Amino acid sequence: MPKEELISQEKFEELTKELDELRTTRRREVAEQLEYARSLGDLSENAEYQEAREMQAAVEERVQKLESILKNAKIVRSSKSDVVGMGSSVQVTKIGSTDKHAYTIVGAEEANILEGKVSYHSPLGNALLGKKKGDEFSFNTPKGAQKYKILKVE
Repeated sequence: MPKEELISQEKFEELTKELDELRTTRRREVAEQLEYARSLGDLSENAEYQEAREMQAAVEERVQKLESILKNAKIVRSSKSDVVGMGSSVQVTKIGSTDKHAYTIVGAEEANILEGKVSYHSPLGNALLGKKKGDEFSFNTPKGAQKYKILKVE
């Protein structure tokens, strides 16, 4: 049984919209491309047909993935708490450094390190869960264990 995936309401709505778009518009476009490619003749050496089939497979794969995510999604709302959880914004500093980094704890589908969004599945996100302002924590990276301190939780 697939495991429950935590996700925000905004991301749930975004994925639902993408799934609807794929099921209606994108499937129809791919079907039209397949029909056109079939009309060109010999399918064994028809590059357009092969490309359309690959596109169809990619669309169907994404539809299945989105259906699975949405079926197993548990929508969480960010809680205004001093304990780090899903949706929390956290400011941390590496022990021995003055640089500050801000992160928001999100689900796997929302993670984007460039936007400061880390998955609760990631080593950093997992290490932050359940901590409070002032707590020190460590987590393993390819460069070894990293130690950080929490400066702020929102």
